[in-house]
Amino acid sequence: MTSDLTSSLWHQTCQEHPASSVLTGEVMADLVVIGGGYTGCSAALKAAEMGASVRLIEAEVFGHGGSGRNVGLCNAGLWLPPEEINARLGAEVGNRLSQALGKAPDLVYGLIERHGIACEPVRNGTLHCAHAPSGMQDLQRRADQLQAIGAPVQLLKASQAQARVGSKAVHGALFDPRAGTIQPLGFVRGLARAAIEAGAQLHDQTPATAISRDKDSWQVTTPTGSIRAKHLIMATNGYARAMTGYDAPAIVPVHYFQGATAPLTAAQQEQILPGLEGCWDSALVMSSWRMDQQGRLVIGAMGALDHFGSSIHQSWLARKLAAVFPALAGAKLESQWFGRIAMTREYLPKIKKLQGGYVSFGYSGRGIGPGTLFGQQIAETLISGDESRLPLPATADHSLPFAGLRGAYYETGATLTHLVKDRI
Repeated sequence: MTSDLTSSLWHQTCQEHPASSVLTGEVMADLVVIGGGYTGCSAALKAAEMGASVRLIEAEVFGHGGSGRNVGLCNAGLWLPPEEINARLGAEVGNRLSQALGKAPDLVYGLIERHGIACEPVRNGTLHCAHAPSGMQDLQRRADQLQAIGAPVQLLKASQAQARVGSKAVHGALFDPRAGTIQPLGFVRGLARAAIEAGAQLHDQTPATAISRDKDSWQVTTPTGSIRAKHLIMATNGYARAMTGYDAPAIVPVHYFQGATAPLTAAQQEQILPGLEGCWDSALVMSSWRMDQQGRLVIGAMGALDHFGSSIHQSWLARKLAAVFPALAGAKLESQWFGRIAMTREYLPKIKKLQGGYVSFGYSGRGIGPGTLFGQQIAETLISGDESRLPLPATADHSLPFAGLRGAYYETGATLTHLVKDRI
């Protein structure tokens, strides 16, 4: 299977279709954004609302990368618990970031409501499920740290979690009422539409082939035109392309694949995720499951579907579905797809400073809330000139040795795990 976006459920059910065109000719703007995902579209929207002239270019279609392929869990915070964030960033910066990202779902769902974005928003919380009794130790640690900073999370015992999931395969869960689920491609394309309505000019099928900087402006070249702008935001994250004059920050490429069933029966929907929470588990090679608006169960895990081990992942997915939800054993997965996560060595997002611009990357599997927030605040910083608006300090340097080998390590581990796990 290729990484074609059209194979995904999200492409098949997306209700947002913003009008766009290929960039032609030489144009000028206050801000040029490269990348049409959450970060880029959120930045374009905010900058346009602040009165700036904006040009955004996307090499493929809006949401082509991780923004259109992910699970659609709109989480509060990062994968790392607060104390580990503080250990990496320091208490002052770490606490500020945790507080800001704890409110990221408010931003996401607020934008959805304000702009009428058709993306199946459900804000009934998420469940971080213990995959085994031992997993509760990690969830207890996370609960303690999150509650210490005021997060309204609740630790559920096994019987409570099993009732909410509709499965005996979970052994407890950490419930976060701040979070929820969305149709991820619908959300990013709704952001693109909102940015256009605010006055930004967005261009798809327009790859950047070269960038350069002179004394006071950026020059971005495309196959059929060019943009000269005072400010630049690079928002390609895990889907950066080669372009003259720019070396993308190194990331660990980690892949995640998913499959979707046909809509479940009314009786099945009463038993499986009746509260429509989004879920993921505490296993080292994690998996996730959620419902979409039409009652399809979407289940996924780490791994890619474009290599010789793809059949291993796909066979495991069927076994996992039966193990978690025995009533769905043998159910056909009508859509299967995968995408790329941009992970950093620290499991933290980063902002790299350029002269008159920024690069935002490394959401490490938490793209919806952080990407939307980072895009907005980076745009505010550039247009206002106030760097204190950044969600975390920008860095001038970034290195990640052996990034490709690290990615291969994760893929090999996921493949071997799926080869042997959940066999009867």
